[in-house]
Amino acid sequence: MGKKTKELQRLTFILLFFILLVFVLVKARDFLYPISMAVLFAYLLYPVEKKLEQWGVPRILANFITIITAVGVFSGLLILLYMQLSSFLTDFPAMQDKALSNLDRLQRTIDQRFGDSSPQNKHWLRTQVVEGLELSSSFLSELLMATTNTLVKFGLMPVYVFLALYYRNKVENFIYRQLPSYQHSKAQQEINEISNVTKHYMAGVVIVILILCVINTTGLLLIGVEYAILLGILSAFMNFIPYFGTLIGGAIPLLYTFVIQGDPNKALAVLGFFLVVQFTENNILTPNITGGKVNINPMFTILSIIVGGMIWGLPGMFVAVPYLGMFKIYCDHNPDLSSWSFMLGTEGTEEHALTFGKIKDALGFGKKK
Repeated sequence: MGKKTKELQRLTFILLFFILLVFVLVKARDFLYPISMAVLFAYLLYPVEKKLEQWGVPRILANFITIITAVGVFSGLLILLYMQLSSFLTDFPAMQDKALSNLDRLQRTIDQRFGDSSPQNKHWLRTQVVEGLELSSSFLSELLMATTNTLVKFGLMPVYVFLALYYRNKVENFIYRQLPSYQHSKAQQEINEISNVTKHYMAGVVIVILILCVINTTGLLLIGVEYAILLGILSAFMNFIPYFGTLIGGAIPLLYTFVIQGDPNKALAVLGFFLVVQFTENNILTPNITGGKVNINPMFTILSIIVGGMIWGLPGMFVAVPYLGMFKIYCDHNPDLSSWSFMLGTEGTEEHALTFGKIKDALGFGKKK
């Protein structure tokens, strides 16, 4: 009975810890998520800053050069996106009228197809969509304001990145001072692995996003989609969110082309184009650029994105996967947490995986005559 009581107490303390953790994460979100994102971007910029130090540039100057260059590139891209979005909002009332006209035409086609000419259903499609368009207009305006507010909140992010890069050795030594000397080599191995995995993951994600910005914008321009630059960049930036990002990114230009431009042929072209982009990104770009650095199985990847979105919104969806990857590395090096490492990882389902070898065997191509 005593053993069961102790186990129940342990589980109760664990549950209370997670409840308190979620409470703190929600209440302190405006303070915590800029710092969490700054740490990830510090890992992204670390190779550049380290290279400058190797060339003899003092650390403080290397930090300034790296961060100012990164802020300049990001600001240029943000200004381009902001100008496109401002133009989009200016033209939104005209686009709304055009969209309603296209919806009326679509409804007449549907009514003729199914023989429904009842007067009470004359504008049923317009009625359903007009509220959504009005909501979208206010949402875009709020998004524009939210972008400004977010920039104010993220104003300290370059400072956080600078401090993370400048004091990285101090933080590492602080961790060593918390541990007995015989655990220093193990801790160093964990720190090096976390650093290696995170910086490669962040660099890979950014490279994929930049490539998709060019691919998406070029493809939409060739198809003839209006606001191709805005839609191409937005759809590419959605890929910061694993799994869901590609679907959300492709849906934005598809809905715009079909509802506002009212061109089914262009909508089909956009659909086909993004299917090709998704295949290219999932099977060529991400595996070869990002690779399997964050070795988390799809189930926990999706769950972490959902939970991150519930707690911190879009920033939470972005930071969830890399921080879960850090936790898995910690579990890899601690025998007491080996079961969690196995649960989070991709191993253990190899016999059920769909591979080219199994497909060849099923089709009979792999059998010897």
